[in-house]
Amino acid sequence: MNVLTLNAGSSSIKFALFRRNPVLRCMLRGQVERIGQPDTAINVEAPHASAGDGQIHARHPIPGDSFNTAAAELLMWLEAQPEFGRVAGVGHRVVHGMQHSQPEPVGEALLDELRGLKAVDPDHLPGEIRLIELMRQRHPRAVQVACFDTAFHHDMPRVAQLLPIPRRYEALGLRRYGFHGLSYGYLMEELASTAGADAANRRVVLAHLGSGASLAAVHAGHCIDTSMAFTPTAGLPMATRSGDLDPGIAAHLARTEGMTAQRFYDLANHESGLLGISETSGDMRDLLAAETTDTRAAEAVSYFCYQVKKWIGAYAAALGGVDTLVFAGGIGEHAAPVRQRICEGLGFLGIELDPQRNVVNAALISAGGSRVDVRVVHTDEELVIARAVSRELTRGAGDIPSEPRP
Repeated sequence: MNVLTLNAGSSSIKFALFRRNPVLRCMLRGQVERIGQPDTAINVEAPHASAGDGQIHARHPIPGDSFNTAAAELLMWLEAQPEFGRVAGVGHRVVHGMQHSQPEPVGEALLDELRGLKAVDPDHLPGEIRLIELMRQRHPRAVQVACFDTAFHHDMPRVAQLLPIPRRYEALGLRRYGFHGLSYGYLMEELASTAGADAANRRVVLAHLGSGASLAAVHAGHCIDTSMAFTPTAGLPMATRSGDLDPGIAAHLARTEGMTAQRFYDLANHESGLLGISETSGDMRDLLAAETTDTRAAEAVSYFCYQVKKWIGAYAAALGGVDTLVFAGGIGEHAAPVRQRICEGLGFLGIELDPQRNVVNAALISAGGSRVDVRVVHTDEELVIARAVSRELTRGAGDIPSEPRP
C-alpha cells in the first residue's frame, strides 16, 4: 500500500507519494506553484531529493486560474502515475487545528468542524477542505488523515497560551496556538537521531525560516513558546506577512484611509513583510541578489535578520540559555548569509559559527569552540504526514520506519 500526502497553501500545493514496503520510501514529490498565475505548473522534484532542495526533475504546465481548478488538475495528474493505484491512505496538512492535539482520521464530523473554522484561517482551510472533499469524491475507500500544524504546541505552558485581551474571548477559542508544528516535530526527531536523545532533551531553539517563518523554544522535548499566535500572521516578518504589528495601525488606517478590516487583513498578510519593506519581492533570494544596488532590498534583509536575532535572545531568556539552535525552511537551509547575520553578536549566548561550514550549508555549522551547537536540518513535513497515515493504516501496530536518505 502507498501513501499520498497533500499540503495546501494559499497559492501552492505540495505533494509526495510514499511506498510502504515495509519502510516508508518517497517515490515522488513536488508542488503546484503560482496558482492563479499564467505559469502555474506541477514541478516534480528529482527522485530522492531532499525536501525543498529545488531540484526540478520535470515541469508540467496546467491551467490554474483558481485553486479548485489546480487541485483537480493535480489529482488527475497523480492518478495517471503508475504507483497511484496502490494508494490506500492520504494525509493532509491542516494549518489550524484549534484544540486538536493528534492526527485524526477524517470523518464527516471532523470535516464539518473544519468547515466551521474557515473564518479562523481563510488563507489555508478552504483549500485544505477542498482537497479532502475531492479525494472523498474520487477515492472514497482511501483512508484520509488530518495532521494539524498546531498540535506540536498544544501543551505549551499556560502563560505562553494567553492573549492579553478580555478573558471572555478565550472561551471563543482566541489564544496563542502556534504553527509549523509538523516541521518542528520532524526537526526534533532528526535532532535526536543525529545528535542523540540527550541533545533533544536539552534547551533547543528551532528556527523555521521560509516564506512563512517562525521560531519555537523547546525544553525536554516539549514546546514552551513559539512566535506565531492565534494566526500565522504573528511573530517574525515573512515574505508577505507583517509579523507582530502595532494594533493601533489598523485603527489609524481606518480613520485616515477608511480601511476596512478585510482590507487590513489583506495588507498584513499579502502586501507586507519583506515585500512591503522592499517594494519589489518577498523572496529572500531576490533580495540578497539586489541588496548591493537597492537600499530597500538591503533594509528588508537587515530587518528580517534583526528580528530573528531578537527572538533567539528572547527564547534564550525563556529557556535559561540555549544548547542547540536549528535552522530549517527554505531560508534557514539555504541562505548562508542570512544565518551568518542572525548569529553575529550572539557570542554572549555561546553561539559561534564556522564560516566555511556555514557557506556550504553543512549539517553542523557551529565553530569548534561554540558552546551552542548550530545545525542546519532539511525539514520534511510530508514524511511526518506519511508516518501518521501509516500508523492509521496499521491501526496502532507501531511506527513504520522511514528509509534513510541517500
